[in-house]
Order: sequence, then C-alpha cells, then structure tokens
Amino acid sequence: MAQSAHNPVGRQQKIIVPNKHDEKLVGLLHETGSEEIVILCHGFRSTKETTTITNLAIALENEGISAFRFDFAGNGESEGTFQYGNYWREADDLHAVIQHFSGENRAASTILGHSKGGDVVLLYASKYHGIRTVVNVSGRYDLQRGIEERLGKDFVETIKKEGYLDVKNKTGDVSYRVTEESLMDRLSTDMHEACLQIDKECRVLTVHGSADETIPVEDALEFSKIIPNHKLHVIEGADHCYTSHQTELVSVVLDFIKAALQQDKATSN
Repeated sequence: MAQSAHNPVGRQQKIIVPNKHDEKLVGLLHETGSEEIVILCHGFRSTKETTTITNLAIALENEGISAFRFDFAGNGESEGTFQYGNYWREADDLHAVIQHFSGENRAASTILGHSKGGDVVLLYASKYHGIRTVVNVSGRYDLQRGIEERLGKDFVETIKKEGYLDVKNKTGDVSYRVTEESLMDRLSTDMHEACLQIDKECRVLTVHGSADETIPVEDALEFSKIIPNHKLHVIEGADHCYTSHQTELVSVVLDFIKAALQQDKATSN
C-alpha cells in the first residue's frame, strides 16, 4: 500500500471510526504498509494502552505486520458511556472497525482480544464469519462466573431491589454502575453456543496462564473442547495480565499469526 507523506511507515496514526450508534471509537494504527491488519481488543474496564495490547501491537509492527488497537465505546478515549455486559455490542464495535479497514481495501486478517476482549473476538467470529484467524488471550468461557468477586455476594438481591448496584473503588468512589439490564446482558451471553457457530475454516488460538487469578485456566480447556479448528497454549505460571510472561505471550501469538498469514498466502496463490 502506498504511504502518504504525512503517514510514514513506523508511525502510530490515530484513527477515529464511528460505531453503529454513531459514537466515535478511537484507535491507534501501527502502520507497516502491509495489506493485512491485526485488530487488537482490550478487556473489561481497560483500554488500548494496556501493557499486553501495546506490546503485541509493537511486536507485530516490528515483524512488518500492521496492527490496530482501539478503545471500545465507553472506554479509554472513545465516546459513549461505560456499561457492564455489552459483549455483543462490543462485537458490533469490532465489526465497525473491520468494515472501516475493508473500505480502504485493507483485510483484517486476524482479530485478537485479551480477557473480555477474548470473548468479544470469539463472539464476532460466531456472528460475522469471514475472519480467518482469531486469538483469544485469557477469555472467560462461563460468564455466570466471576461476577461475585466484583459485585459482592448479594449482587442479585441488591440489583433486583434497587435496580442497580454501584461498584466502588478502594477510596469509596463509584467506579461504575451495574444496572439489572446490563447484568442480564452478561448472564444471557452464551459462549458455548456462540463457539459452536464458528466456521471450521477459522483458526482459533487460545492462550491462557496456568496461574490466572481472574479467569481459571479450566475455561481455556472448555474452549478447546468445542471450537472446531482450535489450538490451545497454556503458559506455565502466567497470571491474568502476563505480568512476568509478556515475552512468552508475544512469541506464542506472533508464531501463530505469522504461520496463519503464510498459509493464507499459500492458498491464495
């Protein structure tokens, strides 16, 4: 792809993409001039600036593969209000981003998500198809789990009674509000059912840390049982954010993406 003078190779370029609700999604393109682009999706109450997402984008760029990391609506620099749940809505945000690039004749060859973002990329693949490579880094299989840790023991009663629950940070300020509707959105998101809809041609890599303190590694094993074209890589000793295992995570992901791109080139020739 030809580079314009104001966008030299190796520079991060801010790109704004409207989602279907006309909220501006803000992202950074690590431009290498490659035809294909890897889209990177952050996790719950996170942003495109997290260590894992940033490191992966830089590593891909260093290998000559363009990468785009962006904030979902209601997170980071993007417009919109933060909502608990929103799994399918974030899959639609990802769809808006992929459509933006396909409008510029750039193929989003791979989508990658960390944590909740891992769920979002799997949901996307189950709904839209057409994506050849998906990387799920520490996604959650059972969305009924992991709620009490954040919302407290009696979260169902509180939300049913009050209509919402405010989650506070350590200093007692409200971090975010969980409404009954947004809780039901999460509880009704069925990863098992969605994963069964993923095309057999779509290659999926699940990476998970054996010492993940947020989402148990068992969830990764469940994904490997039901996704048709699936590879599982467990990183021994890694926690949820790969605090001491960034190098290994990057290496596993890059190897998978590069092999997939080579396969795609071979089949298209």
